[in-house]
Amino acid sequence: MSQYKTLFDLGGRTAMVTGGARGIGFAIADALSELGADVLITDIEQEAGRHAAESLAGRGGRVAFHPHDVTDEAAWEQACQAMQAQFGGFDILVNNAGIETASLFAQCEVEDFERVMRINVTGSFLGIKHAMRVMTGGSGAIVNLSSVAGIIGTPAHGAYHSSKGAVRSMTKAAAVESAALGLGIRVNSVHPAIVRTDMGDAFLSDFVRLGLAESEEAARTQFEAVHPMGFGAVEDVACAVAYLASDAAKWVNGAELVVDGGFTAQ
Repeated sequence: MSQYKTLFDLGGRTAMVTGGARGIGFAIADALSELGADVLITDIEQEAGRHAAESLAGRGGRVAFHPHDVTDEAAWEQACQAMQAQFGGFDILVNNAGIETASLFAQCEVEDFERVMRINVTGSFLGIKHAMRVMTGGSGAIVNLSSVAGIIGTPAHGAYHSSKGAVRSMTKAAAVESAALGLGIRVNSVHPAIVRTDMGDAFLSDFVRLGLAESEEAARTQFEAVHPMGFGAVEDVACAVAYLASDAAKWVNGAELVVDGGFTAQ
C-alpha cells in the first residue's frame, strides 16, 4: 500500500460531533475540521456551541452549529436534516454528548440513574439509528465515546459505569449488524481514562464529597498513581476518534480503542 497520508485525510467528508461545545467534544471537532471534514457541532448549550463553531470556522474550516438535545428523537431528525442542508451529506457521527454523576449505589436516586442512561445510552442509540438511516456512499463511520468505566469498575459511579458499559456493547451490536446488512458503516468505541477537563476534575471532587478521599489533592494523587503515563489530554482522545473516522481504519469495526495511558493494562 502507498500514500498512507491520504488515508487520514478527511477532505470531502461531513461529520457531526454531539456535545461539541467544549472539552473532548470540541477537541474532536477541531481535529476532524483540521483534517478536512466539514463539521456540524451539536450541543444543548447553545451559546457555547455557537462560539465553538465560530472559533473553528475562524481558522478556515467549514464548521456550523445546531442546537441538539440528544435524548429527543425529533431533535435527531432535525440534526440530520441540518447536516444535509449545511453540507449535503453525512459521513461521520461522533456520539460524544454525555454526563457523569457520582453516588454510592445505596444512595443513588432512580431519577439520577435514569438521566445518565437517557443521555449517555439513549442519546447514542438514537444517533446510531438515525445515522444509519441517512448515511450513504458505503463508507460511513460512527464513533461512540464510551470510557474505561465501560470496561472496569470504580466506586461511586455505578450509573456512569452502567451507561458506558451499555455504549460499549451497543457499539459491537451495531457494528456486526451494519456489516451483516452490507451498510458500509463502521461502528467503533473509544474508551478514555481520566482526561484533564471539567468532567475529569469533577470526578476527583466527587470522591472528596462522598468521603472516599480526604482532599482533591489526595484524590488526584490516588488516581494519577494508577495512570502509568499520567492523566490524558483532550487531544489524545481526538486523535483516536480521527483515526477511527478515517480510511486508515477501514477494516476496524466493533473495536474498543482504549486511550488511558496504561490504566487498564495493570
